Amino acid sequence: MDALARKLRLRTQPTIFFVSAGLMILFLIILLLFPDQLNSSFGAGREWIVTNLGWYFIFGVTVWVVMLLGVAISPYGQVQLGRKDEPPQYSFPSWFAMLFAGGIGTILMFWGVAEPISHYSTPPRAGVEPYSVEAATDGMNFALYHLSLHTWAIFCLPGLAFAYFIHRYELPVRVSSVFYPFLKDGIYGPIGRSIDILAILGTLFGVAVSIGLGTSQIGAGLGELFGWENTTTLQVLIIVALEIVAVTSIIRGMDKGVKLLSNINIVMAIGLMVFVFLTGGMTLFLTRELFETTGNFISALPELMLWNDALSPVTKEDGWGWQGGWTVFYWAWTVSWAPFMGIFLARISKGRTVREFVLGVLFAPTIFTIIWFVVFGWSALRIDGMNGSEGPIAEAVAESIPLSMFAFFENYPLTTIIQGFAVLIVAIFFATSSDSASLVVDMLCTGDGDAGPTHQRVFWGVSEGVLAALLIVLAGDKGLEALQQVITVIGLPMFTLMFLAGISFIVALRKENLQFVTKVRGVPEEAVFAGREALDRGEVTGELPVTEQEKDQDRTDVTG
Repeated sequence: MDALARKLRLRTQPTIFFVSAGLMILFLIILLLFPDQLNSSFGAGREWIVTNLGWYFIFGVTVWVVMLLGVAISPYGQVQLGRKDEPPQYSFPSWFAMLFAGGIGTILMFWGVAEPISHYSTPPRAGVEPYSVEAATDGMNFALYHLSLHTWAIFCLPGLAFAYFIHRYELPVRVSSVFYPFLKDGIYGPIGRSIDILAILGTLFGVAVSIGLGTSQIGAGLGELFGWENTTTLQVLIIVALEIVAVTSIIRGMDKGVKLLSNINIVMAIGLMVFVFLTGGMTLFLTRELFETTGNFISALPELMLWNDALSPVTKEDGWGWQGGWTVFYWAWTVSWAPFMGIFLARISKGRTVREFVLGVLFAPTIFTIIWFVVFGWSALRIDGMNGSEGPIAEAVAESIPLSMFAFFENYPLTTIIQGFAVLIVAIFFATSSDSASLVVDMLCTGDGDAGPTHQRVFWGVSEGVLAALLIVLAGDKGLEALQQVITVIGLPMFTLMFLAGISFIVALRKENLQFVTKVRGVPEEAVFAGREALDRGEVTGELPVTEQEKDQDRTDVTG
Protein backbone atom coordinates (compact mmCIF):
# COMPACT_ATOMS: atom_id res chain seq x y z
CA MET A 1 0.00 0.00 0.00
CA ASP A 2 2.93 2.34 0.61
CA ALA A 3 4.05 1.91 -3.01
CA LEU A 4 0.53 2.58 -4.30
CA ALA A 5 0.25 5.71 -2.16
CA ARG A 6 3.54 7.01 -3.60
CA LYS A 7 2.43 6.19 -7.12
CA LEU A 8 -0.81 8.10 -6.63
CA ARG A 9 1.13 10.97 -5.02
CA LEU A 10 -0.87 10.74 -1.80
CA ARG A 11 0.24 12.20 1.52
CA THR A 12 -1.55 9.85 3.84
CA GLN A 13 -1.32 6.88 6.15
CA PRO A 14 -1.88 4.19 3.48
CA THR A 15 -3.67 1.65 5.69
CA ILE A 16 -6.21 4.19 6.90
CA PHE A 17 -6.79 5.66 3.45
CA PHE A 18 -7.13 2.51 1.38
CA VAL A 19 -9.01 0.40 3.92
CA SER A 20 -11.51 3.23 4.54
CA ALA A 21 -12.04 3.78 0.83
CA GLY A 22 -12.31 0.04 0.19
CA LEU A 23 -14.85 -0.57 2.96
CA MET A 24 -16.91 2.39 1.78
CA ILE A 25 -17.03 0.94 -1.74
CA LEU A 26 -17.74 -2.57 -0.43
CA PHE A 27 -20.60 -1.35 1.73
CA LEU A 28 -22.05 0.58 -1.19
CA ILE A 29 -21.92 -2.49 -3.43
CA ILE A 30 -23.65 -4.64 -0.80
CA LEU A 31 -26.23 -1.93 -0.22
CA LEU A 32 -26.99 -1.65 -3.91
CA LEU A 33 -27.15 -5.41 -4.49
CA PHE A 34 -29.00 -6.41 -1.33
CA PRO A 35 -30.84 -3.37 0.07
CA ASP A 36 -33.73 -5.41 1.50
CA GLN A 37 -31.48 -7.95 3.22
CA LEU A 38 -29.17 -5.28 4.58
CA ASN A 39 -32.11 -3.24 5.76
CA SER A 40 -33.60 -6.29 7.47
CA SER A 41 -30.35 -7.29 9.22
CA PHE A 42 -29.48 -3.83 10.44
CA GLY A 43 -33.13 -3.17 11.21
CA ALA A 44 -33.13 -6.11 13.63
CA GLY A 45 -29.92 -4.81 15.17
CA ARG A 46 -31.36 -1.32 15.49
CA GLU A 47 -34.52 -2.68 17.11
CA TRP A 48 -32.49 -4.56 19.72
CA ILE A 49 -30.28 -1.55 20.46
CA VAL A 50 -33.19 0.86 20.76
CA THR A 51 -35.18 -1.48 22.98
CA ASN A 52 -32.39 -2.63 25.28
CA LEU A 53 -29.82 0.17 25.19
CA GLY A 54 -31.81 3.28 24.37
CA TRP A 55 -31.48 4.33 28.02
CA TYR A 56 -27.69 4.12 27.62
CA PHE A 57 -27.71 6.77 24.88
CA ILE A 58 -30.08 9.04 26.82
CA PHE A 59 -28.27 8.75 30.14
CA GLY A 60 -24.84 8.88 28.49
CA VAL A 61 -25.35 12.23 26.74
CA THR A 62 -26.57 13.71 30.02
CA VAL A 63 -23.38 12.50 31.70
CA TRP A 64 -21.39 14.22 28.95
CA VAL A 65 -23.12 17.54 29.66
CA VAL A 66 -22.36 17.29 33.38
CA MET A 67 -18.75 16.21 32.71
CA LEU A 68 -18.10 19.11 30.36
CA LEU A 69 -19.55 21.74 32.69
CA GLY A 70 -17.55 20.29 35.58
CA VAL A 71 -14.28 20.56 33.65
CA ALA A 72 -15.10 24.09 32.48
CA ILE A 73 -15.67 25.49 35.98
CA SER A 74 -12.75 23.60 37.53
CA PRO A 75 -9.19 25.03 37.72
CA TYR A 76 -8.38 22.89 34.67
CA GLY A 77 -10.61 25.21 32.66
CA GLN A 78 -7.61 27.56 32.42
CA VAL A 79 -5.55 25.03 30.46
CA GLN A 80 -4.82 26.36 27.01
CA LEU A 81 -5.34 24.20 23.95
CA GLY A 82 -1.91 24.97 22.60
CA ARG A 83 1.49 26.26 23.72
CA LYS A 84 3.31 29.46 24.58
CA ASP A 85 0.33 31.79 24.98
CA GLU A 86 -0.82 31.18 21.43
CA PRO A 87 -3.74 33.51 20.61
CA PRO A 88 -6.93 31.96 19.18
CA GLN A 89 -6.55 31.20 15.50
CA TYR A 90 -9.92 32.72 14.56
CA SER A 91 -12.03 35.58 15.92
CA PHE A 92 -15.07 34.53 17.92
CA PRO A 93 -17.60 35.47 15.16
CA SER A 94 -15.70 33.45 12.53
CA TRP A 95 -15.18 30.58 14.98
CA PHE A 96 -18.89 30.48 15.81
CA ALA A 97 -19.90 30.71 12.14
CA MET A 98 -17.66 27.80 11.17
CA LEU A 99 -18.65 25.51 14.02
CA PHE A 100 -22.33 26.24 13.46
CA ALA A 101 -22.39 26.04 9.66
CA GLY A 102 -20.26 22.90 9.69
CA GLY A 103 -22.51 21.38 12.35
CA ILE A 104 -26.29 21.49 12.31
CA GLY A 105 -27.18 24.51 10.17
CA THR A 106 -28.84 22.25 7.60
CA ILE A 107 -30.74 20.40 10.33
CA LEU A 108 -32.18 23.63 11.78
CA MET A 109 -33.40 24.65 8.34
CA PHE A 110 -34.97 21.22 7.89
CA TRP A 111 -36.56 20.89 11.34
CA GLY A 112 -37.13 24.55 12.38
CA VAL A 113 -40.81 24.31 11.49
CA ALA A 114 -41.26 20.55 11.14
CA GLU A 115 -40.09 19.22 14.51
CA PRO A 116 -42.17 21.38 16.89
CA ILE A 117 -45.20 20.79 14.65
CA SER A 118 -44.53 17.03 14.52
CA HIS A 119 -44.49 16.76 18.34
CA TYR A 120 -47.51 19.09 18.56
CA SER A 121 -49.42 16.80 16.19
CA THR A 122 -48.22 13.56 17.83
CA PRO A 123 -47.39 14.36 21.47
CA PRO A 124 -44.51 12.35 22.93
CA ARG A 125 -46.08 12.14 26.39
CA ALA A 126 -49.14 10.06 27.18
CA GLY A 127 -52.23 12.03 28.09
CA VAL A 128 -51.37 15.20 26.14
CA GLU A 129 -54.02 16.19 23.62
CA PRO A 130 -52.76 16.78 20.05
CA TYR A 131 -53.02 20.32 18.64
CA SER A 132 -53.37 21.81 22.13
CA VAL A 133 -51.38 24.57 23.83
CA GLU A 134 -49.84 21.96 26.13
CA ALA A 135 -48.80 19.90 23.10
CA ALA A 136 -47.26 23.01 21.52
CA THR A 137 -45.20 23.78 24.64
CA ASP A 138 -44.10 20.16 24.94
CA GLY A 139 -43.23 20.07 21.24
CA MET A 140 -40.98 23.10 21.58
CA ASN A 141 -39.24 21.67 24.64
CA PHE A 142 -38.50 18.39 22.89
CA ALA A 143 -37.26 20.14 19.75
CA LEU A 144 -34.83 22.19 21.84
CA TYR A 145 -33.77 19.11 23.80
CA HIS A 146 -32.92 17.33 20.56
CA LEU A 147 -31.10 20.14 18.78
CA SER A 148 -29.48 22.45 21.31
CA LEU A 149 -27.42 21.72 24.45
CA HIS A 150 -27.30 17.92 24.23
CA THR A 151 -26.50 17.81 20.52
CA TRP A 152 -23.59 20.18 21.04
CA ALA A 153 -22.39 18.16 24.04
CA ILE A 154 -22.03 15.20 21.65
CA PHE A 155 -19.78 17.40 19.48
CA CYS A 156 -18.05 19.18 22.37
CA LEU A 157 -16.73 16.22 24.39
CA PRO A 158 -14.75 14.54 21.58
CA GLY A 159 -13.83 17.96 20.18
CA LEU A 160 -12.29 18.98 23.49
CA ALA A 161 -10.40 15.69 23.78
CA PHE A 162 -9.12 15.97 20.20
CA ALA A 163 -8.07 19.60 20.68
CA TYR A 164 -6.21 18.74 23.87
CA PHE A 165 -4.22 15.82 22.49
CA ILE A 166 -3.62 17.39 19.07
CA HIS A 167 -2.54 20.85 20.24
CA ARG A 168 -1.07 20.09 23.66
CA TYR A 169 0.43 16.63 23.16
CA GLU A 170 1.18 17.40 19.49
CA LEU A 171 -0.16 14.02 18.40
CA PRO A 172 -1.52 13.28 14.91
CA VAL A 173 -4.89 14.73 13.91
CA ARG A 174 -6.64 11.40 14.32
CA VAL A 175 -9.32 10.01 16.58
CA SER A 176 -6.91 7.36 17.86
CA SER A 177 -4.72 10.09 19.38
CA VAL A 178 -7.20 10.71 22.19
CA PHE A 179 -6.59 7.18 23.47
CA TYR A 180 -2.87 7.78 24.04
CA PRO A 181 -3.15 7.50 27.86
CA PHE A 182 -4.56 3.99 27.40
CA LEU A 183 -2.85 2.72 24.23
CA LYS A 184 0.49 4.60 24.19
CA ASP A 185 2.32 3.29 21.08
CA GLY A 186 -0.79 1.28 20.26
CA ILE A 187 -2.35 4.35 18.62
CA TYR A 188 -0.02 3.61 15.69
CA GLY A 189 -0.92 -0.08 15.59
CA PRO A 190 -3.91 -2.14 14.44
CA ILE A 191 -6.18 -0.92 17.25
CA GLY A 192 -5.44 2.73 16.55
CA ARG A 193 -5.85 2.31 12.80
CA SER A 194 -9.17 0.49 13.33
CA ILE A 195 -10.45 3.38 15.45
CA ASP A 196 -9.54 5.88 12.71
CA ILE A 197 -11.15 3.78 9.98
CA LEU A 198 -14.37 3.46 12.00
CA ALA A 199 -14.38 7.22 12.51
CA ILE A 200 -13.99 7.89 8.77
CA LEU A 201 -16.78 5.48 7.83
CA GLY A 202 -19.10 6.91 10.49
CA THR A 203 -18.44 10.41 9.20
CA LEU A 204 -19.10 9.46 5.57
CA PHE A 205 -22.36 7.67 6.36
CA GLY A 206 -23.55 10.33 8.79
CA VAL A 207 -22.97 13.09 6.27
CA ALA A 208 -24.66 10.98 3.55
CA VAL A 209 -27.90 10.94 5.57
CA SER A 210 -27.71 14.71 6.00
CA ILE A 211 -27.08 15.12 2.28
CA GLY A 212 -30.19 13.04 1.64
CA LEU A 213 -32.28 15.26 3.92
CA GLY A 214 -30.83 18.47 2.50
CA THR A 215 -31.32 17.34 -1.08
CA SER A 216 -34.95 16.42 -0.47
CA GLN A 217 -35.61 19.86 1.04
CA ILE A 218 -33.87 21.72 -1.78
CA GLY A 219 -35.80 19.64 -4.33
CA ALA A 220 -39.06 20.41 -2.53
CA GLY A 221 -38.20 24.11 -2.53
CA LEU A 222 -37.40 24.15 -6.25
CA GLY A 223 -40.66 22.33 -6.88
CA GLU A 224 -42.53 25.00 -4.95
CA LEU A 225 -40.74 27.77 -6.84
CA PHE A 226 -40.80 26.43 -10.39
CA GLY A 227 -43.34 23.62 -10.32
CA TRP A 228 -40.67 20.97 -10.91
CA GLU A 229 -41.35 17.45 -9.76
CA ASN A 230 -38.98 16.40 -6.98
CA THR A 231 -37.65 13.43 -8.95
CA THR A 232 -34.53 11.35 -8.56
CA THR A 233 -32.98 13.15 -11.54
CA LEU A 234 -33.54 16.55 -9.94
CA GLN A 235 -32.03 15.40 -6.65
CA VAL A 236 -28.94 14.03 -8.39
CA LEU A 237 -28.50 17.29 -10.31
CA ILE A 238 -28.76 19.16 -7.00
CA ILE A 239 -26.04 16.96 -5.50
CA VAL A 240 -23.79 17.50 -8.52
CA ALA A 241 -24.23 21.28 -8.44
CA LEU A 242 -23.62 21.57 -4.71
CA GLU A 243 -20.69 19.18 -4.71
CA ILE A 244 -19.05 21.43 -7.30
CA VAL A 245 -19.36 24.29 -4.81
CA ALA A 246 -18.13 22.06 -1.97
CA VAL A 247 -15.14 20.78 -3.95
CA THR A 248 -14.22 24.35 -4.92
CA SER A 249 -14.27 25.24 -1.22
CA ILE A 250 -12.19 22.13 -0.44
CA ILE A 251 -9.55 23.21 -2.97
CA ARG A 252 -9.40 26.68 -1.45
CA GLY A 253 -8.87 25.21 2.02
CA MET A 254 -10.07 25.99 5.54
CA ASP A 255 -9.45 29.74 5.65
CA LYS A 256 -10.35 30.80 2.10
CA GLY A 257 -13.06 28.18 1.51
CA VAL A 258 -14.86 26.90 4.60
CA LYS A 259 -14.44 30.13 6.60
CA LEU A 260 -15.77 32.31 3.76
CA LEU A 261 -18.79 30.10 3.03
CA SER A 262 -19.60 29.77 6.73
CA ASN A 263 -19.50 33.53 7.34
CA ILE A 264 -21.73 34.20 4.32
CA ASN A 265 -24.14 31.47 5.36
CA ILE A 266 -24.62 32.52 8.97
CA VAL A 267 -25.35 36.11 7.88
CA MET A 268 -27.96 34.85 5.40
CA ALA A 269 -29.59 32.59 8.02
CA ILE A 270 -29.77 35.44 10.54
CA GLY A 271 -31.25 37.68 7.83
CA LEU A 272 -33.99 35.11 7.12
CA MET A 273 -34.75 34.76 10.83
CA VAL A 274 -35.01 38.55 11.29
CA PHE A 275 -37.36 38.74 8.29
CA VAL A 276 -39.73 36.16 9.80
CA PHE A 277 -39.51 37.87 13.19
CA LEU A 278 -40.43 41.31 11.82
CA THR A 279 -42.90 40.63 8.99
CA GLY A 280 -45.24 37.95 10.35
CA GLY A 281 -47.30 40.26 12.56
CA MET A 282 -46.15 38.34 15.65
CA THR A 283 -43.11 40.37 16.76
CA LEU A 284 -44.50 41.11 20.24
CA PHE A 285 -45.69 37.51 20.69
CA LEU A 286 -42.30 36.11 19.66
CA THR A 287 -40.44 38.53 21.94
CA ARG A 288 -42.51 37.35 24.89
CA GLU A 289 -42.12 33.72 23.84
CA LEU A 290 -38.33 34.07 23.66
CA PHE A 291 -38.19 34.58 27.42
CA GLU A 292 -41.01 32.18 28.24
CA THR A 293 -39.69 29.37 26.05
CA THR A 294 -36.21 29.76 27.55
CA GLY A 295 -37.70 29.44 31.03
CA ASN A 296 -39.89 26.49 30.03
CA PHE A 297 -36.92 24.68 28.50
CA ILE A 298 -34.64 25.29 31.48
CA SER A 299 -37.30 24.09 33.93
CA ALA A 300 -38.17 21.04 31.78
CA LEU A 301 -34.56 20.10 31.02
CA PRO A 302 -33.79 18.14 34.22
CA GLU A 303 -36.74 15.86 33.52
CA LEU A 304 -36.19 15.64 29.75
CA MET A 305 -32.51 14.73 30.01
CA LEU A 306 -33.31 11.66 32.11
CA TRP A 307 -36.76 10.75 30.76
CA ASN A 308 -36.81 7.49 28.81
CA ASP A 309 -40.55 6.76 28.89
CA ALA A 310 -40.24 3.73 31.19
CA LEU A 311 -44.04 3.51 31.63
CA SER A 312 -44.72 3.48 27.90
CA PRO A 313 -45.63 -0.26 27.84
CA VAL A 314 -48.73 0.55 29.88
CA THR A 315 -49.45 4.05 28.56
CA LYS A 316 -48.86 3.72 24.80
CA GLU A 317 -49.90 1.19 22.19
CA ASP A 318 -46.50 1.23 20.46
CA GLY A 319 -44.44 1.09 23.66
CA TRP A 320 -41.61 3.53 23.72
CA GLY A 321 -41.43 3.61 19.93
CA TRP A 322 -41.64 7.40 19.85
CA GLN A 323 -38.48 8.01 21.84
CA GLY A 324 -36.66 5.16 20.12
CA GLY A 325 -37.47 6.71 16.74
CA TRP A 326 -36.65 10.27 17.77
CA THR A 327 -34.25 10.76 20.71
CA VAL A 328 -32.24 7.54 20.41
CA PHE A 329 -31.95 7.88 16.64
CA TYR A 330 -30.90 11.52 17.03
CA TRP A 331 -28.12 10.64 19.47
CA ALA A 332 -26.90 7.69 17.38
CA TRP A 333 -26.95 9.81 14.22
CA THR A 334 -25.31 12.77 15.91
CA VAL A 335 -22.53 10.65 17.41
CA SER A 336 -21.71 9.40 13.89
CA TRP A 337 -20.81 13.06 13.24
CA ALA A 338 -18.79 13.32 16.47
CA PRO A 339 -15.37 12.40 14.98
CA PHE A 340 -15.92 14.80 12.07
CA MET A 341 -17.22 17.68 14.20
CA GLY A 342 -14.75 16.94 16.99
CA ILE A 343 -11.71 17.09 14.70
CA PHE A 344 -13.17 20.12 12.92
CA LEU A 345 -13.76 21.95 16.22
CA ALA A 346 -10.27 21.01 17.41
CA ARG A 347 -8.74 22.27 14.17
CA ILE A 348 -10.36 25.72 14.46
CA SER A 349 -9.94 26.09 18.26
CA LYS A 350 -6.18 26.18 18.73
CA GLY A 351 -5.19 28.77 21.32
CA ARG A 352 -8.47 28.80 23.24
CA THR A 353 -8.70 27.63 26.83
CA VAL A 354 -10.67 24.58 27.91
CA ARG A 355 -13.23 26.90 29.54
CA GLU A 356 -13.63 29.04 26.41
CA PHE A 357 -14.01 25.94 24.27
CA VAL A 358 -16.65 24.27 26.44
CA LEU A 359 -18.75 27.35 27.14
CA GLY A 360 -18.48 28.57 23.55
CA VAL A 361 -19.33 25.24 21.91
CA LEU A 362 -22.14 24.40 24.33
CA PHE A 363 -23.89 27.71 24.83
CA ALA A 364 -23.34 29.93 21.77
CA PRO A 365 -25.11 27.48 19.39
CA THR A 366 -27.70 26.64 22.08
CA ILE A 367 -28.70 30.30 22.45
CA PHE A 368 -28.91 30.67 18.69
CA THR A 369 -30.97 27.46 18.41
CA ILE A 370 -33.46 28.68 21.04
CA ILE A 371 -33.93 31.95 19.15
CA TRP A 372 -34.28 30.07 15.86
CA PHE A 373 -36.96 27.69 17.15
CA VAL A 374 -38.86 30.48 18.87
CA VAL A 375 -39.01 32.49 15.64
CA PHE A 376 -39.81 29.63 13.27
CA GLY A 377 -41.45 27.09 15.59
CA TRP A 378 -43.78 29.37 17.50
CA SER A 379 -44.67 31.31 14.35
CA ALA A 380 -45.69 28.02 12.72
CA LEU A 381 -47.66 26.94 15.81
CA ARG A 382 -49.46 30.28 16.00
CA ILE A 383 -50.38 30.11 12.31
CA ASP A 384 -51.65 26.56 12.82
CA GLY A 385 -54.04 27.75 15.51
CA MET A 386 -53.45 25.54 18.58
CA ASN A 387 -57.22 25.12 18.85
CA GLY A 388 -57.50 21.34 19.14
CA SER A 389 -57.61 20.55 15.43
CA GLU A 390 -55.14 20.22 12.59
CA GLY A 391 -54.25 23.51 10.93
CA PRO A 392 -52.52 24.34 7.63
CA ILE A 393 -48.94 23.94 8.88
CA ALA A 394 -49.62 20.64 10.64
CA GLU A 395 -51.28 19.42 7.45
CA ALA A 396 -48.24 20.46 5.39
CA VAL A 397 -45.84 18.68 7.79
CA ALA A 398 -47.97 15.52 7.68
CA GLU A 399 -47.92 15.65 3.87
CA SER A 400 -44.21 16.41 3.37
CA ILE A 401 -41.63 17.37 5.99
CA PRO A 402 -39.16 18.71 3.37
CA LEU A 403 -41.91 20.94 1.94
CA SER A 404 -43.17 22.24 5.29
CA MET A 405 -40.73 25.19 5.52
CA PHE A 406 -41.84 26.43 2.11
CA ALA A 407 -45.53 26.03 2.99
CA PHE A 408 -44.78 28.09 6.09
CA PHE A 409 -43.36 30.94 3.98
CA GLU A 410 -46.66 31.21 2.09
CA ASN A 411 -47.93 33.14 5.12
CA TYR A 412 -45.31 35.89 4.66
CA PRO A 413 -44.79 38.73 2.15
CA LEU A 414 -42.41 38.28 -0.77
CA THR A 415 -43.17 34.56 -0.63
CA THR A 416 -41.39 33.51 -3.80
CA ILE A 417 -38.27 35.55 -3.05
CA ILE A 418 -38.05 34.23 0.51
CA GLN A 419 -38.58 30.64 -0.61
CA GLY A 420 -35.74 31.05 -3.10
CA PHE A 421 -33.56 32.64 -0.43
CA ALA A 422 -34.28 29.69 1.88
CA VAL A 423 -33.30 27.22 -0.85
CA LEU A 424 -30.01 29.08 -1.26
CA ILE A 425 -29.33 28.97 2.51
CA VAL A 426 -29.99 25.22 2.66
CA ALA A 427 -27.75 24.73 -0.36
CA ILE A 428 -24.83 26.62 1.21
CA PHE A 429 -25.32 24.85 4.56
CA PHE A 430 -25.20 21.60 2.61
CA ALA A 431 -21.98 22.66 0.87
CA THR A 432 -20.29 23.79 4.10
CA SER A 433 -21.14 20.51 5.83
CA SER A 434 -19.80 18.55 2.86
CA ASP A 435 -16.55 20.48 2.46
CA SER A 436 -15.92 20.51 6.22
CA ALA A 437 -16.44 16.75 6.40
CA SER A 438 -14.16 16.15 3.41
CA LEU A 439 -11.36 18.25 4.89
CA VAL A 440 -11.68 16.44 8.23
CA VAL A 441 -11.63 12.99 6.61
CA ASP A 442 -8.51 14.09 4.75
CA MET A 443 -6.94 15.20 8.06
CA LEU A 444 -7.74 11.82 9.59
CA CYS A 445 -5.77 10.25 6.75
CA THR A 446 -2.82 12.65 6.71
CA GLY A 447 -2.53 12.89 10.49
CA ASP A 448 -1.93 16.64 10.62
CA GLY A 449 -3.91 19.85 10.27
CA ASP A 450 -2.31 20.85 6.99
CA ALA A 451 -4.22 20.16 3.82
CA GLY A 452 -3.25 17.08 1.86
CA PRO A 453 -2.68 17.14 -1.91
CA THR A 454 -5.55 18.71 -3.81
CA HIS A 455 -6.54 15.49 -5.59
CA GLN A 456 -6.56 13.66 -2.26
CA ARG A 457 -8.96 16.20 -0.71
CA VAL A 458 -11.12 16.23 -3.80
CA PHE A 459 -11.37 12.42 -3.68
CA TRP A 460 -13.21 12.54 -0.36
CA GLY A 461 -15.45 15.40 -1.48
CA VAL A 462 -16.43 13.57 -4.64
CA SER A 463 -16.86 10.30 -2.69
CA GLU A 464 -19.49 11.91 -0.44
CA GLY A 465 -21.44 13.18 -3.43
CA VAL A 466 -21.20 9.88 -5.31
CA LEU A 467 -22.26 7.94 -2.21
CA ALA A 468 -25.36 10.10 -1.73
CA ALA A 469 -26.22 10.14 -5.45
CA LEU A 470 -25.89 6.38 -5.89
CA LEU A 471 -28.02 5.78 -2.83
CA ILE A 472 -30.75 7.93 -4.35
CA VAL A 473 -30.46 6.52 -7.89
CA LEU A 474 -29.87 2.82 -7.32
CA ALA A 475 -31.31 2.11 -3.92
CA GLY A 476 -33.98 4.80 -3.59
CA ASP A 477 -35.86 5.15 -0.34
CA LYS A 478 -34.82 1.66 0.74
CA GLY A 479 -31.16 2.63 0.47
CA LEU A 480 -31.57 5.72 2.64
CA GLU A 481 -33.70 3.75 5.09
CA ALA A 482 -31.05 1.04 5.28
CA LEU A 483 -28.38 3.66 5.86
CA GLN A 484 -30.41 5.09 8.74
CA GLN A 485 -30.57 1.62 10.27
CA VAL A 486 -26.82 1.19 9.80
CA ILE A 487 -26.09 4.53 11.48
CA THR A 488 -28.05 3.53 14.56
CA VAL A 489 -26.12 0.25 14.80
CA ILE A 490 -22.75 1.95 14.14
CA GLY A 491 -23.76 4.59 16.66
CA LEU A 492 -23.47 2.14 19.57
CA PRO A 493 -19.71 1.40 19.31
CA MET A 494 -19.08 4.99 18.21
CA PHE A 495 -20.94 6.28 21.28
CA THR A 496 -18.93 4.01 23.57
CA LEU A 497 -15.73 5.08 21.83
CA MET A 498 -16.49 8.76 22.42
CA PHE A 499 -17.36 7.99 26.04
CA LEU A 500 -13.92 6.43 26.48
CA ALA A 501 -12.36 9.42 24.72
CA GLY A 502 -13.82 11.66 27.40
CA ILE A 503 -12.44 9.45 30.17
CA SER A 504 -9.04 9.43 28.48
CA PHE A 505 -9.09 13.22 28.36
CA ILE A 506 -9.87 13.44 32.10
CA VAL A 507 -7.03 11.01 32.88
CA ALA A 508 -4.56 13.15 30.89
CA LEU A 509 -5.89 16.45 32.24
CA ARG A 510 -5.24 15.37 35.82
CA LYS A 511 -1.53 15.20 34.97
CA GLU A 512 -1.43 18.94 34.32
CA ASN A 513 0.65 20.88 36.85
CA LEU A 514 -1.75 23.54 38.10
CA GLN A 515 1.06 25.88 39.21
CA PHE A 516 1.82 26.35 35.51
CA VAL A 517 -1.81 26.55 34.38
CA THR A 518 -2.31 30.09 35.67
CA LYS A 519 0.65 31.18 33.54
CA VAL A 520 -0.75 29.22 30.61
CA ARG A 521 2.54 27.48 30.04
CA GLY A 522 4.09 24.11 30.68
CA VAL A 523 2.83 20.71 29.58
CA PRO A 524 2.87 17.31 31.26
CA GLU A 525 6.06 15.30 30.74
CA GLU A 526 3.96 12.64 29.04
CA ALA A 527 2.81 15.21 26.47
CA VAL A 528 6.40 16.05 25.56
CA PHE A 529 7.37 12.42 25.10
CA ALA A 530 4.21 11.75 23.08
CA GLY A 531 4.95 14.69 20.78
CA ARG A 532 8.55 13.63 20.25
CA GLU A 533 7.43 10.11 19.51
CA ALA A 534 4.97 11.38 16.90
CA LEU A 535 7.73 13.46 15.30
CA ASP A 536 10.15 10.54 15.25
CA ARG A 537 7.56 8.37 13.56
CA GLY A 538 6.91 11.01 10.92
CA GLU A 539 3.21 11.17 11.87
CA VAL A 540 3.43 14.94 12.40
CA THR A 541 5.83 17.69 11.38
CA GLY A 542 7.25 20.60 13.36
CA GLU A 543 9.72 21.40 16.11
CA LEU A 544 10.50 19.20 19.10
CA PRO A 545 8.46 20.21 22.15
CA VAL A 546 10.40 21.35 25.20
CA THR A 547 9.53 20.77 28.86
CA GLU A 548 9.52 23.50 31.48
CA GLN A 549 12.32 21.63 33.27
CA GLU A 550 14.46 21.78 30.11
CA LYS A 551 13.72 25.50 29.77
CA ASP A 552 14.75 26.06 33.38
CA GLN A 553 17.97 24.08 32.76
CA ASP A 554 18.71 26.19 29.67
CA ARG A 555 18.22 29.36 31.68
CA THR A 556 20.51 28.01 34.42
CA ASP A 557 23.20 27.16 31.87
CA VAL A 558 23.06 30.68 30.40
CA THR A 559 23.12 32.54 33.72
CA GLY A 560 25.68 30.12 35.16
